[in-house]
Amino acid sequence: MTVAPATIKDVARVAGVSVATVSRALNGAENVLPHTRERIIEVARELRYAPSGAARSLITRRTDTVGALLPDLHGEFFSELIRGIDQAARSRGLHLLLSSSHDDAQEAAAALRAMNGRVDGLLVMSPHADDDFLSQNLPLNLPAVLLNSGVRSPTQPVFAVDNFGGAKAMTEHLVRIGRRRIAFLGGPAANFEARERERGYRAGLPGGATPRLLEGDFSEGGGQRAGAALLALPAAERPDAVFAANDIMAIGLLGTLMAGGVRVPEDIALAGFDDIPIARYVAPALTTMRVPIAALGGQALDALADAVLTPRSGPADATVMPVELIVRRSCGGAPS
Repeated sequence: MTVAPATIKDVARVAGVSVATVSRALNGAENVLPHTRERIIEVARELRYAPSGAARSLITRRTDTVGALLPDLHGEFFSELIRGIDQAARSRGLHLLLSSSHDDAQEAAAALRAMNGRVDGLLVMSPHADDDFLSQNLPLNLPAVLLNSGVRSPTQPVFAVDNFGGAKAMTEHLVRIGRRRIAFLGGPAANFEARERERGYRAGLPGGATPRLLEGDFSEGGGQRAGAALLALPAAERPDAVFAANDIMAIGLLGTLMAGGVRVPEDIALAGFDDIPIARYVAPALTTMRVPIAALGGQALDALADAVLTPRSGPADATVMPVELIVRRSCGGAPS
């Protein structure tokens, strides 16, 4: 036989107090005598009473939940990002509701609409999150923070990494160590980060150098396909360095090149971007641009929690987080 869960009325009856007193005691109100509060808490524990989050939210107008819309939940980059977001959320007593758009604009729009009313605020990372997309799908009064977005919103804070500066610095590093035919393995054409990293690559090339662009999609398979395309070229026509727009493509490229008899870094130096945890463990270890991935998620969540508590009255901030060149064996340099 199924036993119905205890209600707030059951707690009030057993404790010998009013429903209002139970509500005040369990919500931490100060106008409850200490011994009364202790008795109510004891009864609630004995009855295994769980307060209704929906009922509480009707009173406080908050769900104590924040949402995060990400383009994907798979891979070490998103694992680190979610770790940072989750740690910051838990430190503030907030629950986290995650959704992935799978890089699809319609799914991203549906996810934003589905979260409306369920969360107090939203973190949004999506290549589709331009001004029109946000104005059509993001509720007007719902606090939001944008991640790695090209949008410079007057109302939503933006947190991004220095994609342009990091890519420029990496390209300049490859030039300094003597590489002259440097190719860039890019990401999806619609992706803001990919465009900024390509722009930094172009800016880092010496004057007169011709950009050499390889198509990629930020996936390991994209790196493998680029590797197969390079192996199909005569050795004299291959680049002497490849800068991949993210680490997972660099790792896919590395495996394909080495399986095809190309020596890294002797024949082709290789570099990535992000410094995901596995980058230091592949052989040779990957030179990369370190992004503070967990810190990016944590700081964005803190900004969102602050916006939920205190709605903004002034213009929103745009925060660009610095990146760090990490030199390892894949480009022939001494490790950092």
